Amino acid sequence: MNYRILVLLLFLPFFGYSQKAKLDLKSIEKNLSNPNSLYNHEKLIFKFKGLPKSLDSVEAQHLYYGRNFIKDKVSQTGDEFKSLAEAFKNNNFADCIRLGKILYSKDPSNLDIILILLRAYDQTKDVSNFTHHLSQLRLLTDAIKNSGDGKSEKTAYKVNNVGDEYIFLNVMNIGQDYNRDSKTLRDGMLDVWEKEERRIYIKVLYLDLIF
Repeated sequence: MNYRILVLLLFLPFFGYSQKAKLDLKSIEKNLSNPNSLYNHEKLIFKFKGLPKSLDSVEAQHLYYGRNFIKDKVSQTGDEFKSLAEAFKNNNFADCIRLGKILYSKDPSNLDIILILLRAYDQTKDVSNFTHHLSQLRLLTDAIKNSGDGKSEKTAYKVNNVGDEYIFLNVMNIGQDYNRDSKTLRDGMLDVWEKEERRIYIKVLYLDLIF
């Protein structure tokens, strides 16, 4: 979607660095459902919705990758998301905000929903809400960036799905002038994006094959 490029370019200068934490999906799944854990899902969502800048890199990792273990996520194939996408396509930003807020309440860490809301708030010049969702987007994409260094198959960046991969590519300023080569792994799909001497390795996780 075109909206991704514009919105992400707006926050590229703020894309920062934080401590990398080893990605342990089984521990993340366990922590999310444990009410006594610091990384319990409800606790993380409360902080994420209220003050995203207060979350550290480990919390961000649990929030992003933990979305795989949460039920009742918003699907891009569902009627509600299709209505949101149609409103965006038609530049109906009032409906984008109205529908986006409903879906955001159901699935706050959904990158596509956050991006559409960002674009809508940008167009309606709502600086407060724009800045808030920008912080959320930065937090989640930082979690991806901290999952590896992208320099090899072993240290590939890891994303939950192909849609998030393309969002992350925009963050990394990897455009259409890159060539992609893909191969199937035991637990996912490895994409290698190449331009001249530069290679970026991104792994799309297939969690149903891992667990």
